[in-house]
Amino acid sequence: MSKAVANLQAAQQRAMAIRPKVGGFPYLAETLRSAGVSKSTWSLPSCESRYDTLEGPVVIQGTSLISGAADVPRFDQDALIAAIRRDQSGDADFPEFLASAWRAGVIGWEVDLNERTVTYYGCGDEEYVERYPAVEIVS
Repeated sequence: MSKAVANLQAAQQRAMAIRPKVGGFPYLAETLRSAGVSKSTWSLPSCESRYDTLEGPVVIQGTSLISGAADVPRFDQDALIAAIRRDQSGDADFPEFLASAWRAGVIGWEVDLNERTVTYYGCGDEEYVERYPAVEIVS
């Protein structure tokens, strides 16, 4: 296992141990940022994620949301915002968020951990940008 993979996995485990169920994403993001991750890029429906780290880029292949060919849903910003709010409130787990984002027409997103923004993309050049708050991680 490379140093980049080991560092990312350790940061993800730390983040999952400390993040609250409600509003936990900023804790995950700050833990990753503190471990040297500058950007996280997700692709849907494949659920592939790439992390740009000081140690080098790392890719993780998750379980795809579809099998075979499928129509890409129309981008629906209101449905996306509703999915984000359900996730933030703890009313949905991450797999549910992924499925809801896909149904809202999201084909990917990019988290800029230094700027604290998440930019969601549709296939017709649609974008929705959301800022998340800074948090302090207490060791």
